[in-house]
Amino acid sequence: MNIVVCVKHVPDAQSERTFNDSDNTTDREGVDGLLSELDEYAVEEALKLVEASEGEVTVLTVGPAGAADALKKALQMGAHKAVHVTDDAIHGSDAPATSLLLAKAIEKIGTPDVVITGMASTDGTMGVVPAMLAERLNLPMVTYASQLTIDGSAVTARRDGDTASETIEATLPALVSVTDQINEPRYPSFKGIMAAKKKPVETWGLGDLGVDAGQVGLGAAWTKVDSFAKRPPREKGEIVTDEGDGGTKLAEFLASRKFI
Repeated sequence: MNIVVCVKHVPDAQSERTFNDSDNTTDREGVDGLLSELDEYAVEEALKLVEASEGEVTVLTVGPAGAADALKKALQMGAHKAVHVTDDAIHGSDAPATSLLLAKAIEKIGTPDVVITGMASTDGTMGVVPAMLAERLNLPMVTYASQLTIDGSAVTARRDGDTASETIEATLPALVSVTDQINEPRYPSFKGIMAAKKKPVETWGLGDLGVDAGQVGLGAAWTKVDSFAKRPPREKGEIVTDEGDGGTKLAEFLASRKFI
């Protein structure tokens, strides 16, 4: 079984995230980045499926040079090889352009049995790329899987909602997005970290994928950020001394803010 896992390098949520002053795109150079947490579940699930049978896991990302760190983490976890799509013209690409690049890269890799993604990225949190990617690849799509099994030529997933669970089945090849309920991602072992250094990583540009620069990048984006401003600093809190009327003062404060 051959599996492609799409991953993303995102700004660390603990960093002070912002936008570039020049074009209002997300600043990915001035902050620490890492493999999107939700993508770790996708990598782990792919590894479990391959370990239970045979095959290999290829991790795929689209992004600037720093995005190679996301691939490195996935390889350290146990993925077999990686593909990095990077080109200056990609800067500012939106979800439709990203899905186009991923689709072209997967076609170049060779149609896998399964394409696995996280349910969303932790920076944009849109969650639309898996659906767009499935459409471009003409694959059946199983989304938000909290449990996954593959038997023969079919994939079966359980999707847990607020009030009910659904069981969804699709024929292979298929695209699956997984939630953070599906497993517990492994930590890279020392052996895995050392082995990752020898694993193949291919780097492809737009020319390798046959994609015209006019189809991607900020100029081709359907949506753009017009302006941004830093969040105002948090105001200093007010300390109320309880002199027997603390409850009344608290109620008055809550009422003034229309909480009660």
